[in-house]
Formats: sequence, C-alpha cells, structure tokens
Amino acid sequence: MRMYERGELKATRDDAPAFDLPAGFIEKAERVTRAPAKRSVHLRLDPDVFDWFKRQGPGHLTRMNAVLKAYVETQTER
Repeated sequence: MRMYERGELKATRDDAPAFDLPAGFIEKAERVTRAPAKRSVHLRLDPDVFDWFKRQGPGHLTRMNAVLKAYVETQTER
C-alpha cells in the first residue's frame, strides 16, 4: 500500500524552510532501519526489585529490559 493511500503523506507547508542538499547526498545516503517495536505488557514484580531499579533514576524500565535481554542472550547461547 502506498504512503499516500495510508494518509502518511502530507503536503509541504508554504512557510516550510527549504534545504539545499550537498552534491552526492542521495548517492551517499544509507538506509536506516528501525528496531522492532516493543510490546507493552503488564508485569507483576516484587516491590524490592522494582524499587531498586527505580532508585537508579530515569530509564529504570529500559534498564530492566536490558537485564532481561542479557539473560535471554546468555540462555540462547547454551
């Protein structure tokens, strides 16, 4: 399905700034891929575990995910 048909393309605003791309920009451009979307879940944790991660500061959920991911990777290597 095309982006236009999905409503993802929008007309450029009349007051949008114009940018001049340097010569060879398109030829040197590299494709960027997104990481797979994360899944939202409800998870029950022991209070002491959650509190410990939360005390480490902002990003505690990201760190929890990193710990779980590292565990999965070590188990997968076996």
